[in-house]
Amino acid sequence: MNPTKRIASIDVVRGIVMLVMALDHIRDLLHSTSLTQSPLNLATTTPVLFFTRWITHLCAPSFVFLSGASAYLSLQNKNNYRQSKSFLRKRGLWLIFLELTLINFVLWFDVRWRIEWIQVIAAIGFGFILLSILLRVQSKWLAVIALIIIAAHDLLTTLPPPQNGFLHIMMAVLFQRSVFQVGPNFIFMVAYPWIPWFGIMLLGFAFGSQLKREAKQRRRFLLLASTIAICLFCVLRFINVYGDPAPWSVQKSTGFTILSFLNVSKYPPSLIYTCVFLGIMFLLLLLFERIQGGFTKLLSVYGKVPIFYYIIHLCVIRIALFVMVFSQGFHWKDLSFAPFQFGRPTSGSGISLSMVYVVWILIVALLYPLCKWYVGYKFSHREKWWLSYL
Repeated sequence: MNPTKRIASIDVVRGIVMLVMALDHIRDLLHSTSLTQSPLNLATTTPVLFFTRWITHLCAPSFVFLSGASAYLSLQNKNNYRQSKSFLRKRGLWLIFLELTLINFVLWFDVRWRIEWIQVIAAIGFGFILLSILLRVQSKWLAVIALIIIAAHDLLTTLPPPQNGFLHIMMAVLFQRSVFQVGPNFIFMVAYPWIPWFGIMLLGFAFGSQLKREAKQRRRFLLLASTIAICLFCVLRFINVYGDPAPWSVQKSTGFTILSFLNVSKYPPSLIYTCVFLGIMFLLLLLFERIQGGFTKLLSVYGKVPIFYYIIHLCVIRIALFVMVFSQGFHWKDLSFAPFQFGRPTSGSGISLSMVYVVWILIVALLYPLCKWYVGYKFSHREKWWLSYL
């Protein structure tokens, strides 16, 4: 079997997503108001702060969708069904393990381990495991299942939460964002419930078959998909009845009313949220199907090593947080590693939003040579099986 060629536009768009994701994490950990103020709270936010957070909503659905599409392309190079199934299961279990251990530790840096946070990497891992069960299903039926999940899971937000403890936990893990106080010193939080995100991954996997078509046909499909997704977002959001648990409303000014219209729900990803950000992702894929050059090659470096980048960028941001608080005159004893504190002092630390952007540019520039080295190493050592898991 001839190896399936990499699709350049996927690496470029994933690279954009990885860079924007770093902005969100830097703002989360370093911004002066990140521990006390939601950037999407229209009563306290500013337009610049709002859009700094809003644009990063592009990351998770794109990352998950493209993970599904990349899995489809990767499996074209496997010898048989059993090998493909084994690869997906092992990779899924590895990602869940990585999330529950290293990623959680780097994020919270709490040696007492008082919080476990289920995020996007674990959701992707679960998606791979579930996907391994569906490999024999035709792409068109996978797309139907995915669209049903994406369109219908919002119905569950209208139901009262289960009173049974086990059912409550399963509902949280599979469908709804929840925080559980497990004993006096441990919090378990599900930020990315698995089924809604699996719907997005499954759609990406089904979309993978389109990537094998000729470039002209791919572009026609991307244009159609983006048009449908964005139009559906506009119509559903304007009707304001179904598709997002937080309806928009008229605000104190036209500008803030627009912000309310755009303020869609990520936890879990609502139908309207999914439409607008997958629509933007389709447009970006279409754009970079046509545009290639030095800048896109630079972006693709980040996009070719997403898990490596994800881990390294969290480590660098963690170091940047310590540099920030110590340079602001705090000492180790002043730092709080309680849940949701990130190792920041309880008050008085942080940098301005403009400095968040400066730090963001510096960090992504610092990560470029590391990612470029790893790209070269990974693609020149294809015989090392473990590299496919990082």
